[in-house]
Amino acid sequence: MKSTGVHKHRFTAMGTPCEVQVESRDSLLAAELARIGEAEARRIEEKYTRYKPTGVVWAINNAGGKPVEVDEETAGLIDYAAQVHALSEGRFDVTSGVLRRAWTFDGSDRVPAPEQVAALMPLVGWGKVQWECPRLILPPGMEIDLGGICKEYAVDRAAMAIMAAADCPALINFGGDLRTTRAKAGGRWAVAIESLDPAKASGGLLQIGEGAIATSGDARRFLLKQGRRYSHILDPRTGWPVESPPRSVTVAARTCVQAGTLSTLAMLLGREAETFLKSEKAEAWVLW
Repeated sequence: MKSTGVHKHRFTAMGTPCEVQVESRDSLLAAELARIGEAEARRIEEKYTRYKPTGVVWAINNAGGKPVEVDEETAGLIDYAAQVHALSEGRFDVTSGVLRRAWTFDGSDRVPAPEQVAALMPLVGWGKVQWECPRLILPPGMEIDLGGICKEYAVDRAAMAIMAAADCPALINFGGDLRTTRAKAGGRWAVAIESLDPAKASGGLLQIGEGAIATSGDARRFLLKQGRRYSHILDPRTGWPVESPPRSVTVAARTCVQAGTLSTLAMLLGREAETFLKSEKAEAWVLW
């Protein structure tokens, strides 16, 4: 009888290291399930990248103000983004990606001038977008970026695709955001939390059975000028970094999208992060 083992499949997608682990006695099946997970990651990357004319986000951003009709999957993501925008009182905004023209969080001291940021603010604001499913009209010059949702969504979709193909324990980890299909035969999956210290590979281990984990933080993306640290977490209402956010927020939830949304909103709330997570009864780990 073949022994049960964990097949590990690594690749790069969505600009981040990815891994699919599958526990099975059938190594061929495990490899096939891992490829199914990778295929879903690549499908979502091609469909929602803003960089290549392969999908809907590029089409929306290059429509020149003309209406674009989107498919059901995209409509669901846009509806979700609109709901989170409302719940966050505008702190989460998929039109805020244009602010990257002013901000480059490379660890340097190059903080943009206030007028640079102010010049971009007319291009930011979900309220300026006309969205009536399935038609979206984006004012000329504005962009949408679903990157704040898509990686977690890809994790969930990959997990569901694997579960639809076979009943095997699997762990899908895309850039530190992850979900399991169920517990391993021998117990829980061990998951490393990203360390705030670049010299350390891990900030500790979590044990997870069935569920998802997502982390938001600024350990590697920030600016530092005259002793002040500028987080890459931008408030789209002002165009400037959120004041005093946690260094890292890790949340466990049923799905990766849920976990990612809660961790992102906690970061956007700055000093109120832990109060928010407690009000949501979230299982969370916050590092300051």
